[in-house]
Amino acid sequence: MRAVPGRRYLEGFCWFREGVAMAAAVAPVGVALREATQRKLRRFSELRGKPVAAGEFWDIVAVTAADEKQELAYKQQLSEKLKKKELPLGVQYHVFVDPAGAKIGNGGSTLCALRCLEKLYGDKWNSFTILLIHSGGYSQRLPNASALGKIFTALPFGNPIYQMLELKLAMYIDFPSHMNPGILVTCADDIELYSIGECEFIRFDKPGFTALAHPSSLTVGTTHGVFVLEPFNDLEYRDLEYRCCHRFLHKPSIEKMHQFDAVYRPDTPSLKLDSEYVYTDSLFYMDHKSAKKLLDFYEKIGTLNCEIDAYGDFLQALGPGATVEYTRNTSNVTKEEAELIDMRQRIFHLLKGTSLNVVVLNNSRFYHIGTTEEYLFHFTSDSSLKSELGLQSIAFSIFPVIPECSGNTSCIIQSVLDSRCSVAAGSVVEYSRLGPDVSVGENCIISGCHIMTTAVLPAYSFLCSLSLKMNGHLKYSTMAFGVQDNLKKNVKTLSDLKLLQFFGVCFLSCLDIWNLKVTEELFSGNKTCLSLWNARIFPVCSSLSDSVTTSLKMLNAIQNKSAFSLNNYTLLSIEEMLVYKDVEDMITYREQIFLEITLNRKQSDLETS
Repeated sequence: MRAVPGRRYLEGFCWFREGVAMAAAVAPVGVALREATQRKLRRFSELRGKPVAAGEFWDIVAVTAADEKQELAYKQQLSEKLKKKELPLGVQYHVFVDPAGAKIGNGGSTLCALRCLEKLYGDKWNSFTILLIHSGGYSQRLPNASALGKIFTALPFGNPIYQMLELKLAMYIDFPSHMNPGILVTCADDIELYSIGECEFIRFDKPGFTALAHPSSLTVGTTHGVFVLEPFNDLEYRDLEYRCCHRFLHKPSIEKMHQFDAVYRPDTPSLKLDSEYVYTDSLFYMDHKSAKKLLDFYEKIGTLNCEIDAYGDFLQALGPGATVEYTRNTSNVTKEEAELIDMRQRIFHLLKGTSLNVVVLNNSRFYHIGTTEEYLFHFTSDSSLKSELGLQSIAFSIFPVIPECSGNTSCIIQSVLDSRCSVAAGSVVEYSRLGPDVSVGENCIISGCHIMTTAVLPAYSFLCSLSLKMNGHLKYSTMAFGVQDNLKKNVKTLSDLKLLQFFGVCFLSCLDIWNLKVTEELFSGNKTCLSLWNARIFPVCSSLSDSVTTSLKMLNAIQNKSAFSLNNYTLLSIEEMLVYKDVEDMITYREQIFLEITLNRKQSDLETS
């Protein structure tokens, strides 16, 4: 019997699924949530490709980018969407890039975006409603979003296929008309769904900051922001409550939640929660006055040399109970810069005394789709999100109907699959062409691939193909590894490479199987930060199909413990692939699949009419 990746590797995946299932079960479910979500989707659909009236939609939609290469990729995709009338028209869409140099975090990106708005619009932006979506970063935990961006992650519904950008715009469709001028700040890889009364609206009309709050388990609270709310006199349970926040805790321990009275116990059967729950954060709004205060501060400091968190460093300074202690807590910080504590303290004193208003949404759900595990779970197994958003097992694709198996299914997004091809439950295939002799194992992610030869993709495989422009020539490379591999984990020296794992196998053993020498030249970028992300192990090929086949041989060699030499190939790291990526060619490939599916559907309609 063929060996599968280490048992612990697979068990970890199962434990994750159980954990997510338990977290999902904590949140309230129901018909009202599904109906409210579908109403927003219908309303957004009516606005796609049409000019919007003043006050009907956002004045400005801005997306942040980590560097100029990402900025260009985002602008190309926005331009395509507008050309194909997939977005509302008459809106200013912008991409704001972080300055070159040190990483500045989403808080720094927010400050940078404010400066961009001031440069573009002068005093005019003080009358605008602005949506700011943080999408900088390289999506190392969900690498099929690395090349084209988290905000352009495809979702399994809609015609044309919805991406995260359209979903964000749809879910926030009611906000602009009930908002004073200011900025709504959100992240690209989460989904907020909520239901409130038919005649109710979420209003962002109070001075200072206003944040949405969702009931969550205490375990979920340890990885999010938690609100300590001021006492509330109204005892009647409501889907929508306007509350004041006494203080904001960022990723607190359960002990701290109890210590600061952030923990609630359900006193009504209509709130389907555990015996204890907290209110956690998602997006927040700041009025123009608060935004201008932050901009003036940024103009004074000039260059930012540390990572600022828009949630941890802005919101923790707000509310009457805020204290300066958090500024010295660096336990949640990946890299402690000398400037960080000083910068946090300056932000605290700048914002201290500013109110934090909270919109409590008791019938709401918060989903995060930022890792391979979350992505697979929500698209193939999570019946709640499927029901609420209307996610499909086969979304705008050519492939026979997939039989559901105890709620767990595969998910095919804008792809052309031969009817004899097989895709096991728990796997996602997007923007790909798979031939008749292709067999995809369970819990795989296949993105942008073209496979027409006989191929067996092992369970828990990740394959994502990128078009590259190298020395003026079009080339291809396919990143391949296990869905649970930690691409961010790094070691400082070559002797510590044994601590890295590829597909559940010691990375040093893999290098031996591929006949690659352990030298510094094996890694791109920072030579004291060695990881799967910057390991030069992925072959460059002249055709897309050759690229996929070759990378698949790498995986199979690890599975079978049989030698497969990579010595004769030009090799790139994922880090380098993103530098050479050819966005235009990747968009063209997707468009070709789109046109083929559209033509196939037209022919089917003619045959049945």
